[in-house]
Amino acid sequence: MRSLTEQDIRASFVNCSKGEAKRLKVPRDLDALPWDDLDFLGWRDPGAPDRSCLVVERAEGLVGVTLRFPPAQRGFLQRSLCSLCLTAHPRGGVSLMTARKAGAAGRDGNSVGLYMCTDLACPLYVRGRKVPQAGQRFEESLTVEEQLARMTGNLSAFLDKLYV
Repeated sequence: MRSLTEQDIRASFVNCSKGEAKRLKVPRDLDALPWDDLDFLGWRDPGAPDRSCLVVERAEGLVGVTLRFPPAQRGFLQRSLCSLCLTAHPRGGVSLMTARKAGAAGRDGNSVGLYMCTDLACPLYVRGRKVPQAGQRFEESLTVEEQLARMTGNLSAFLDKLYV
């Protein structure tokens, strides 16, 4: 992924208003990010503990989405396998992330969801640049490039649902 500016990021959001995008907390360390290892940029909003954001380059340009996830609940079994990168995590490492749909459907309250790594570091897990805390990556016969293609395909299918 190419290096992004704060302006690029804020202009990319498709499922929130321009005012909401302007108020989002964007990572401060954009210059220090490992852009060559990122297939998408994902972060948790420190100002809203139940919100994350994701920005990805697609054929139509940059697409940013805001995501919501429920706080971890005691005694509640949570899914522990990310649907994007297939990384296993201990409790709380995977969350059901929901995104309000784009356009009128989103304004009507419609959303789509997917189980994702709570820290949105999927590209780093697949590349072996980050190790899940007490979790694991399954040994696969696929190459890293094939695993990355699967991950980006899964993300693309999720994002396509925002427009339906």
